[in-house]
Amino acid sequence: MQRIIARLDIKNGHVIKGIHLEGQRKIGDPLEIAKKYYQNSVDEILIMDSVASLYDRNNIFDMISQACKSVFVPITMGGGIRSIDDVKAALNSGADKVAINSAIVNNPELVNKISNIYGSQILVASIEAKQKNDNWEVFINNGREPTGINVINWAKELERRGIGELLITSIDKEGTQRGFDLELYSSLGKEVNVPIIASVGAGNINHIKYLDKNTNVQGIALASVLHYEKLEVNEIKSVLPNSLIRNFKPNDNNY
Repeated sequence: MQRIIARLDIKNGHVIKGIHLEGQRKIGDPLEIAKKYYQNSVDEILIMDSVASLYDRNNIFDMISQACKSVFVPITMGGGIRSIDDVKAALNSGADKVAINSAIVNNPELVNKISNIYGSQILVASIEAKQKNDNWEVFINNGREPTGINVINWAKELERRGIGELLITSIDKEGTQRGFDLELYSSLGKEVNVPIIASVGAGNINHIKYLDKNTNVQGIALASVLHYEKLEVNEIKSVLPNSLIRNFKPNDNNY
């Protein structure tokens, strides 16, 4: 595993956190939190508008622009990306990548169009997965709406269409801090070749070590363990032999 990604879920201008994508509570100011995690040596930052698709809006472009003034690692913007124009606006705001869920479920051809124009490297498929019997089902609208689509089959189709990465959120594990859905990530890793980012579930350092040992995910998107200061970024990197090393230098001319 190489990348440690700080995940910031946004609602009404605040970073929030819940359990199973519900019962959300305020954590703090997104810009201050993003800067803090950058200074603590995260490799990337993921900023997700958690209710953008639900309310058919997108209003965090300015937040992304402001974050880029003090954060100098790749930023992925997600939530409310529905068109080529939205992708263009996100990239113009300073985002390096965009994460899309509902829009590509409703219009899979959008993946082809975006990757053809901007390249697959800027395109992340955000998949909200919930276990159903022996498989997993794709959900949209922040985990509120089932689609009937099989997660493994959907991931394979997205790869064929030109997706660059898969951001996989296990709704069953979200906010529980009881460990990752190892079976989900292991199953996906056997079926696709694009990078997989595991999101949600970490509660302690052993959860991360088990994920690294038992799957081939390329990164983890962390929220609760960072927000509540249960783990430090460098502590996590110390147990991941393939992690990227980046040391923040407070006397850098950028600060």
